Amino acid sequence: MVDKTITMPVIALRGMTVLPKMMLHFDISRTKSIAAVEKAMVGDQKVCLVTQRNSEEADPGIEDLYQVGTVALIKQLVKLPNNVIRVMVEGVERVELLALDSEEPMLVGEVERTLESDDSLDYIARQAMIQIIQEKLEEYGKENPRIGKEVLPNLMALADLGELLDQIAVQLSWDYRVRQQVLESALLEDRYALVMKQMITEIEVTKVKRELQSHVKERIDKNQKDYILREQLKVIREELGEDNPLSDADEYFKRLKALKADKETRDKIQKEIERFKAMPGGSQEANVVRMYLETVLELPWKKLSRDNNSIIHAEEILNEDHYGLEKVKERILEYLAVRVLTKKGSSPIICLVGPPGTGKTSIARSVAKALNKEYVRISLGGIRDEAEIRGHRKTYVGAMPGRIVEALRQAGVSNPLMLLDEIDKVSRDYKGDTSSALLEVLDSEQNVKFRDHYVEIPIDLSNVLFLATANTTTTIPGPLLDRMEVIEVNSYTENEKFHIAKNYLVRKQRDKNGLKEKQVTVSDEALKKIIHHYTREAGVRNLERRIGAVFRKAAREFLEDETRAVRITESNLERYLGKEKVLFEDVNEEDQVGIVRGLAWTSVGGNTLQIEVNVMPGKGTLQMTGQMGDVMKESAQTALSYVRSVCPEFKIKDDYFEKHDIHLHIPEGAVPKDGPSAGITMATAMLSAVTNRKVNARVAMTGEITLRGRVLPIGGLKEKILAARMAHVEKVLVPERNRPDIAELSEEITGGLEIIYAKDMQEVIKEAFVQE
Repeated sequence: MVDKTITMPVIALRGMTVLPKMMLHFDISRTKSIAAVEKAMVGDQKVCLVTQRNSEEADPGIEDLYQVGTVALIKQLVKLPNNVIRVMVEGVERVELLALDSEEPMLVGEVERTLESDDSLDYIARQAMIQIIQEKLEEYGKENPRIGKEVLPNLMALADLGELLDQIAVQLSWDYRVRQQVLESALLEDRYALVMKQMITEIEVTKVKRELQSHVKERIDKNQKDYILREQLKVIREELGEDNPLSDADEYFKRLKALKADKETRDKIQKEIERFKAMPGGSQEANVVRMYLETVLELPWKKLSRDNNSIIHAEEILNEDHYGLEKVKERILEYLAVRVLTKKGSSPIICLVGPPGTGKTSIARSVAKALNKEYVRISLGGIRDEAEIRGHRKTYVGAMPGRIVEALRQAGVSNPLMLLDEIDKVSRDYKGDTSSALLEVLDSEQNVKFRDHYVEIPIDLSNVLFLATANTTTTIPGPLLDRMEVIEVNSYTENEKFHIAKNYLVRKQRDKNGLKEKQVTVSDEALKKIIHHYTREAGVRNLERRIGAVFRKAAREFLEDETRAVRITESNLERYLGKEKVLFEDVNEEDQVGIVRGLAWTSVGGNTLQIEVNVMPGKGTLQMTGQMGDVMKESAQTALSYVRSVCPEFKIKDDYFEKHDIHLHIPEGAVPKDGPSAGITMATAMLSAVTNRKVNARVAMTGEITLRGRVLPIGGLKEKILAARMAHVEKVLVPERNRPDIAELSEEITGGLEIIYAKDMQEVIKEAFVQE
């Protein structure tokens, strides 16, 4: 909006812009500028201040000036030497320069006042803008503490939006070009947006600047500290007479000279040392190379320990540390015998597979002790990253060698016994397949030149004796399993558990609880009761826990009454362990229709399954309950098809299955059950219920069935036979093709049982049904 046009003296400013209500002093020396000041002082002391677009222009015209300027009131004049005048002015109002007469001795301009067009902003909008600006000013003050203390209090006190925006541009020492943009913004909304943008930009710039200064300062401080420490160390060594200490590189050369390694390895390490020697001591790359050299110089490239080749000594150690496990001991001794005769270090990879708590890991320690080898254990459970085996590239931040190389480094020799624990629990993800990385490690044809990504030098693993442990082979990938020789570590019998507890666990737990043999004793009957009624497992881990619980309570009892020794017997065992935890289900007292006892394998040993079948009027459906898995359901369907196919032999009517429903149930419905070994059991139970013939209560059976009635072989026979003994079964039916497996079992397991081998269901029915 135009108020009126005024003609007044004009001063062209170089590199500065004056805003309304801004106090500023500056020096003038140009003739036209001095004349304009003198003209103003004669009149109302007002002059128009306009900024030059180009500061280098000596005699500017209107095209060389910004269009918007400020009318200022001259407050003070001070004459200085060399015809220079210092002027102090105060900005009054914005004006627009319409014309300029530069022909006179001074610049005279025709200007018009520009009033702020703020009609569009109501009171609420103005207050909102003021509050936002004040919040941003507080943030600005935090980033610039000096300005925050000196300037912000005055700015925060301003209540007029236009004045506040102008004063921010004045007080915050912005560049004259930014101030010129603020001066030219007649609309408050435009001026508000411009001021906010500039404040936000300066806040961010200040933050980045501070971070950069902090990083630089930290780096300088560290370098200065390192320099001072090195100089101090140098002076200390000089005082001690150690004028010529070895540098790190010289020390590495010395260690390389004593290293037992082949020429290729030594040449590679030497190149790295020479590269390290040429690097600045405090650089990041030098630290990476230093860590690499420390690793490769500590590896046992050709350093071998001397094995104990005495088979008699190895056998003594294995028998001393473990009871039973004859197959494992036999295989270890065979390996040692071959090694002694061939004088070769190539080793087979042995994988011990068995349930938890059967002593697989402790076997590896005993083998190392028997062979006088260094023992290192690598836990593979849950490893998903391939770099855990092969290592990371040393160029990565935080790179380190893989677990195989780290184990060799820990062992200190290149022919240790290396235990790969829980090899069945490795997994894969987007970072790689861990099991595939193990293929090279466990292949005797490839591990002669195993390459770790960090070391980058071929490492000979052929002298390492690898032992692996697993709970099952089903989760081990086929190619990896093919590279290992599997040895089954089966469940312990109760007699084996008794000897293990008596010879090893009791002594171990007595010592662990600070007791002596004369203070606390445990009877043999008490141990047998703990095994039978307080544990149900394939191994002896829970058995050791129960014995430990007994000794803890006995230790307290002995301290409370030191006058007498504590004796644990079968009669007082309940006082230490509470009520019996495990109750075994014995065979039924009477022969019944539709009830057959099967045998099952579980992860904690064998168990018996009582399968029940009821027949009732219906529409010919088969109902199955008891948490049965898919495999077992298919076996039930197969068994039913077989029973229906032999109906004519048992004089069953053709429409019988169309008018009757069959319900097959396996008790303990909350426990999931699955597996291909209950086929003949379910078929026998169904046929018994359909024909109404009783089944011998003291018979148990296991085996899979085909549609034509053939009996197929199954696994886990040792555990199943043990379960039959626990249930006081007299006769066990097993598949004919499992005869070799039964032959391998000891008399201790099969003694007292009548083992019947069946080729087909006709033989099963003959042995299971009560003869009428």
